[in-house]
Amino acid sequence: MKAKNFDQQFDDNLDITASLDMSKAKRVLQAQKRVNVDFPTWMVDSLDREARKLGVTRQSVIKVWLAERLEATTAGAPGT
Repeated sequence: MKAKNFDQQFDDNLDITASLDMSKAKRVLQAQKRVNVDFPTWMVDSLDREARKLGVTRQSVIKVWLAERLEATTAGAPGT
């Protein structure tokens, strides 16, 4: 397909996914890296209570809370 046709289909809000080669697609900045963190027992207990209340895993609670804090910190940083 010519780029002009592709652009026109995109601009017309048509489904272009069949024209894309997704075999090498990557999500930017989404690579996983394992880290080990030691928490005091009281903190793990609190995380587990929150996870049960939300119906998710402890890891999910930690990831979401850290992401929220990092986004808030980045949003408040000078020059952003």
